[in-house]
Amino acid sequence: MSAYFPERGTEKQLAMTTRFAPSPTGLLHLGHAYSAMMAFTHAREAGGRFLLRIEDIDVERCHLEFEETIQRDLKWLGIHWQNGVVRQSERSKAYQQALAQLSERGVLYPCFCSRKEIQEELANLTSAPHQQHPIYPGTCRTLSISEREKQLRSGRPYALRLDTETALKFLSREATSWKETDATIFQIDEFLHGDEIIARKDIGTSYHLAVVTDDAWQGVDLVIRGEDLRPSTAVQRILQGLLKIPLPSYLHHKLIADENGKRLAKRSDASSIANYRERGFQPLMIWNLLGLGDFAPETLRHS
Repeated sequence: MSAYFPERGTEKQLAMTTRFAPSPTGLLHLGHAYSAMMAFTHAREAGGRFLLRIEDIDVERCHLEFEETIQRDLKWLGIHWQNGVVRQSERSKAYQQALAQLSERGVLYPCFCSRKEIQEELANLTSAPHQQHPIYPGTCRTLSISEREKQLRSGRPYALRLDTETALKFLSREATSWKETDATIFQIDEFLHGDEIIARKDIGTSYHLAVVTDDAWQGVDLVIRGEDLRPSTAVQRILQGLLKIPLPSYLHHKLIADENGKRLAKRSDASSIANYRERGFQPLMIWNLLGLGDFAPETLRHS
């Protein structure tokens, strides 16, 4: 664990801000708990702040009861946060301002591809994209101005895509890569896959735009999340550079799998924290189960 946390007894790192940002679309499972524990422990060890953000822009799939359960599970695990709870559903104005900045820079274009094609991409629009999706061929990027205006006047549904090639021309050298806490450097071109959807007419933001906007606003300087989300860092790095906002550091940690080695999913109630609690597990047992018992809050280790 020394690659993740400072050795106990050594001088503390400079204060930092981390966050845990779940979507209330299901129960909190062991994988979520691991990510929250990592972020919480890093902030605590550095004398910094740990924040909770609810990513609920997908209004059809997000439910209040799941948010309430998430908060209850975190508190049961001894994880507490500062500055209240930020909800993305209450931040639409900030996302519109960010979109306006991107539009002014000429890096967005409307995409009028079929509803079916756009619907397929929506799976990656309002939630963290855990899997790569097909590269968009840029069909609407080359539409003439008159054709775009014609399509807009017709009221045809559209998405706003990032013109990646144009956007890259605006980036500083610093924004074309990122360094993880283990000193590994990744180049964004290793993970780019076409012109990403940044917003839709009826959905004011995307996962990528909301994340970078909120992290900057909340002062998050260390992003801790699963390694399955490492590829999404590329387009987020581009947005950070375009919006001229601070570039955080990243720690993409290992994924927690079930007994069959399969990645945990929210629909797997058997691995949910609520299930473990109902089965008589104590909070410290969950920390130990995930290999983080030495970093559990003192209140749990001496209770």
